[in-house]
Amino acid sequence: MRKPHQITVDRALLLYLLRCAEPHGLLSDVKLQQLCFLCELQMFGKGFKGFHFEFFRFAYGAFSKDLDNDLASLRRKERVENFTPSEQAMNEVIPLLEKGIAEAETNEKTVELLKAVVATYGPQDSGTITTSVESVELSTPQDPDFKIPIRDIVFHTTLLVPSRIEVQSEFTLAPATLAKLNQAMGY
Repeated sequence: MRKPHQITVDRALLLYLLRCAEPHGLLSDVKLQQLCFLCELQMFGKGFKGFHFEFFRFAYGAFSKDLDNDLASLRRKERVENFTPSEQAMNEVIPLLEKGIAEAETNEKTVELLKAVVATYGPQDSGTITTSVESVELSTPQDPDFKIPIRDIVFHTTLLVPSRIEVQSEFTLAPATLAKLNQAMGY
């Protein structure tokens, strides 16, 4: 279960990802889910934790209910319109987040990975990015040498549980920054 500070980080990074993805054209729920999943995998692969979304195998790749709920919440708070950060989010949330990013090397590296994933997969349509995700091979801690592509994993199987993954560093923000972000996001 995510902690309150992790939810704040997730929502702020989600807004940042939406801003980064905007130049690549139309975004959908499926494509957003796949982009966030790929971001999280890349971050974990490099020893960083940014997002804290749990994902399971779904008909269209990976799916996170937490991500879906965060997007809906940001829409209710009028920080996201469809898949575009609102003017208020762009003027208040993003600058606060960028300040927090600049305060820690881990934050900078985490966001670099996010930008790289969006640059690589953002131009793809939903079908292509889903195929990319379904080609990803996962293993279990019990048998790290045995790898299975996501497309061969049974639907509704848990794919990613961030709380169980050990990393070298985590994206963190000062308590004062977290409080300001919550306020800017309407929480």
